[in-house]
Amino acid sequence: MARARNQRADEGRDTGRGGRRGQTAAEAVVEAVDGGLAELLPDRDRARAWTLLIDGAPQSHVDLDDPAYLSFEYQRRLGHVIDLVAPPGKPVQVVHLGGGALSLARYTAATRPRSTQQVVERDAALVQLIRRELPLDPNARIRVRSTDAREGLAKVPDGWADLVIADVFSGARTPAHLTSVEFVSEVRRTVKDSGVYAANLADGPPLAHLRGQIATVASVFPELALVADPTVLRGKRFGNAVLVASGRPLPVTELTRRAASDPHPARVEHGRELMDFTGGASPVTDAVAVASPAPPPSVFR
Repeated sequence: MARARNQRADEGRDTGRGGRRGQTAAEAVVEAVDGGLAELLPDRDRARAWTLLIDGAPQSHVDLDDPAYLSFEYQRRLGHVIDLVAPPGKPVQVVHLGGGALSLARYTAATRPRSTQQVVERDAALVQLIRRELPLDPNARIRVRSTDAREGLAKVPDGWADLVIADVFSGARTPAHLTSVEFVSEVRRTVKDSGVYAANLADGPPLAHLRGQIATVASVFPELALVADPTVLRGKRFGNAVLVASGRPLPVTELTRRAASDPHPARVEHGRELMDFTGGASPVTDAVAVASPAPPPSVFR
């Protein structure tokens, strides 16, 4: 949900047009939710688009006129994963752990109508805000549960999902209980044999958390790929990385092509190079799990 800034974090702060108020000038919506202070800021460049911030940290971007438009870098990379799970128009079954403004659920519904999606978002007040200000397409098959991500995942039937996306942040940190082998094993239980798991991770130098998460997921899934900005992989700055895993070979060549052609190009690591990147990090278990590191204050300025 949270993303490190590598583009305008103040995107949409100027008054624009949009939201459910139609084509008149839109104003920011500010409201306390369970996770902090939520702000919905109109995008000055797109008529009915909004950026969600929680306590000043950019979380999601939604264009109500074009839900297939993904603005944030990490969301574009997760969009590539969705596109590679199934061809356009083919319905899929997706579990979203972490909802934000439901950007990726909207994207899936727009590009793959009749998809069945379950969103697990603990912040019930945030869900109410988003439903009220940025309503979902009534024809979209999106069910939202306001509960803990791991508790919600436990209710998903075995082998139900084509894709599980983990994008869960408390503030700007991934909770510890969503970083362990036990958690990833529960993900593996819910996906089909050919299913895919994709996680949005955030870390900075010395990348100990990221390396540990790769080792953790590799202990459960045999096939992995990592998509990230080269400067993040080199430990030059704090940022997001998308870790993709499956029980079957991943379409690494196509994922690499798509990531490289983005407005903010990313690199894809896989195979031996990815395992070497872990530097011998050990898988994380519930007994030793800690939350992901907090980003430095400069990240969201």
